[in-house]
Amino acid sequence: GPPGSGKTMLARRLPTILPSLTLEESIEITKLYSIASLLPPEVPLVTERPFRAPHHTISNVGLIGGGRMPKPGEISLAHNGVLFLDELPEFSRSALESLRQPLEDGIVTISRSLSSVSYISSFMLIASLNPCPCGFYGDPVKACTCSSSQIVKYRSKISGPLLDRIDIHIEVPRVNCREVMEKDTVEDSYIIRERVESARKTQRERYYEDSIFSNAQMT
Repeated sequence: GPPGSGKTMLARRLPTILPSLTLEESIEITKLYSIASLLPPEVPLVTERPFRAPHHTISNVGLIGGGRMPKPGEISLAHNGVLFLDELPEFSRSALESLRQPLEDGIVTISRSLSSVSYISSFMLIASLNPCPCGFYGDPVKACTCSSSQIVKYRSKISGPLLDRIDIHIEVPRVNCREVMEKDTVEDSYIIRERVESARKTQRERYYEDSIFSNAQMT
């Protein structure tokens, strides 16, 4: 969607409707943050789902993990939570391509000359992007100033295999402020969260033998 349509705001509100962490999930996250030296002394256990939003200038090591003594990257720090990549085409092609295997397997392996380390990285990827470099392709209010070649080049930064690993694609058009202010039906996040928790509980009961709690795990 175009700039100002609410893409980033929607992504940042997502953690407020996700179900509460189980004890097992909290322990997994706590271990990762402890390894990364990001666990404050006064917080013995992480009790909220992570929301990680790295800048598009992040390196492959920062995103995937690594270093002389390999530490978890952003994809592992987002384990059991949300990894938000704002302005997706602005990230380097190599960084985006490195997401493909962790998205598929829920684990990332970092290899060094003498050893290799594997970190869990089962996260929900949320990505936003404009429809073109200027951001206004197809916008009913402001005209796009990009050439066809610029639009093709911009969109080609995201490969087909990566797009295939993103289950839901949503267009977010410009919102009229008056329509938002006049709308009567408003739902609080906690009400939506209750529905999400109910759906997840049903899914766990349905597929308890396979430890499946979401449709994404079935693909």
